[in-house]
Amino acid sequence: MPKKRIATSHIFIYILLGIGAIVMIVPFLWSILTSFKTLSESLEFPPKLFPADWSFKNYTDVWHALPFPYFFWNTFVMIAVRVVVSTALCALAGFAFARIRFKGSNILFLLVLLPMMIPGQVYILPQYLLVSDMGLVNTVTALIIPGIASAFGTFLMRQFFMSVPDELEEAATLDGCNTVQIFFKIMLPLAKAPLTSLAIFTSLFAWKDLMWPLIVNMSPEKMPLSSGLALLQGQYTTNYPQLMAGSVIATIPMVILFIIFQKKFVQGVASTGSKN
Repeated sequence: MPKKRIATSHIFIYILLGIGAIVMIVPFLWSILTSFKTLSESLEFPPKLFPADWSFKNYTDVWHALPFPYFFWNTFVMIAVRVVVSTALCALAGFAFARIRFKGSNILFLLVLLPMMIPGQVYILPQYLLVSDMGLVNTVTALIIPGIASAFGTFLMRQFFMSVPDELEEAATLDGCNTVQIFFKIMLPLAKAPLTSLAIFTSLFAWKDLMWPLIVNMSPEKMPLSSGLALLQGQYTTNYPQLMAGSVIATIPMVILFIIFQKKFVQGVASTGSKN
């Protein structure tokens, strides 16, 4: 009886996971299929799943309609700088909050987490005024600034460093290591998985950032992919097949990135359990 109950519960879990997977995959598949349709086919009702004639015309049209090389380059620079700076700052902050005892650390950590509890739209106006005063409006640098520090990344790294056994740090201290040496020689080599997860999260957040680039940059040559694709959205009419084709082009690099690093990604998220 217990084995039958366990098997039944597993089947129920698999059914729920299967339904969730279908819900997540169907919009992506629909966008791919729509990218091969004509405009009239995409507006038909009831809608048809597959296009009558498979054609790459929408991909060629959207590639020539928008400056995709600029979009990819701006996105690459934004992600590269954000990943390097954010992972470095979050690793240092997470180590400090997890392993260094100082007065008021818990209160300060709560203040760091406070931005996670407030919608990001609240910060757009102060961020814009700050960037404008610095003379960085309509530049690639303006895309980078909001993402160089992350409360989520600090929390993620703190949780990992808290899970590291105290004996490792004590042994390093007995061997004559100071705090800086413990961080670089002991803790940082152990944090490859969570650092990879943080890098993927940072890349994903930067890749899908839409509102901020549209506000701070007006020139298409200074926009990343997400906001550049928004130029395909017309005020009265929208060519949905071209929009879907552009979305597929923008999605492929992130899918490839996740496929390559999915093992490290899952391992890093799983290793961030807290230790009290």
